[in-house]
Amino acid sequence: MRLIGWAIALAAAGLTPVAAQPPANGPAPTSTAATPPAGTAQNPGKADAAQSAAVVPGSVGHMLPTPGFGQPDGRKGIQNQVTPTGEEALSFHNYWLLPLCAIISAVVLVLMIIALVRFRRGANPTPSRNSHNTAIEVIWTLVPVLILVGIAIPSIRLLRHQYSPPPADLTVKVTGHQWYWSYELPDYGVQFDSYMLKEANDPTRQANQRARTNADGPPLLAVDSRLVLPAGKVVKFIVTADDVIHSFAVPAFWVKQDANPGQLHETWAVTNREGVYFGQCSELCGARHGFMPIGVEVTSPAKFAQWIAQNGGHMPGAKPAAPAAGGTGGGAPTPATPGVTTAATPAPNNKNVANRATGNA
Repeated sequence: MRLIGWAIALAAAGLTPVAAQPPANGPAPTSTAATPPAGTAQNPGKADAAQSAAVVPGSVGHMLPTPGFGQPDGRKGIQNQVTPTGEEALSFHNYWLLPLCAIISAVVLVLMIIALVRFRRGANPTPSRNSHNTAIEVIWTLVPVLILVGIAIPSIRLLRHQYSPPPADLTVKVTGHQWYWSYELPDYGVQFDSYMLKEANDPTRQANQRARTNADGPPLLAVDSRLVLPAGKVVKFIVTADDVIHSFAVPAFWVKQDANPGQLHETWAVTNREGVYFGQCSELCGARHGFMPIGVEVTSPAKFAQWIAQNGGHMPGAKPAAPAAGGTGGGAPTPATPGVTTAATPAPNNKNVANRATGNA
């Protein structure tokens, strides 16, 4: 048997291609630091976070985040909510569910202590043989039912508010990729990709990739191109994916919607508080699931219009701007050629377009 094993090993060695065999007297291979290709973390052939222009902190699209709002701050509870649905859910959690849990836990603890003390062997050498008690059975049946009814009424009301959105003022299509997000504002002619900003000492960061600073947001949450939305406007999010299941989640908006390939899901948000709000993909979607953050900037309608113009878009009813050089992602629009007249494309009715998914007039 040992001879057969040696014969098999020699035959396998003889069948090994020459290119795969180590050189007999060749120079020792040198180890060189591999340079990551463009888009190594997200999309091959595309820079992860390339910036064509200098970023001015505080400008539109680069608002300074507010500590304690829209980002993790070490608390154990829910983030401060900035939408009506989120405020209702936060109030339901803090002022109804938590007290109810505390009361139930206290009652159960008291009953356990009474049972341990009063019905121990020393106090009851001869145990009771009673097997039924009508009053107790009625109580332990009715009390849980009343508790469930008390939870169900505000829960159903919250669900009704969450899934019965008002007429939308603008629509945003959100597409999840491995591992970045794409945003499209069809009524405004704006479409761009959003990637995580890497740290300055990250070895996978390329020379054309801007490093994260504190003005961009917390580590692993800052993005190169934020989604900018106007304050006080109802925003409808149409969420989908093009590869695997993702989840579009912004905790401060009380928004968490799965993004499934081949399906369109809808959620909405509205807030009057200007600021920067961060989120992350909340569905395990592959090796770099934890590196596809979400950055949303809520600003005034005037600055929102400025951001639309900077990204080569147009306000509804206005003349579309010329396409920005290099596509999208915050670059300035390409100036029109003198002497050339471009016919204006009629802008779609925003209200009808935004509500076609729900059928609202």
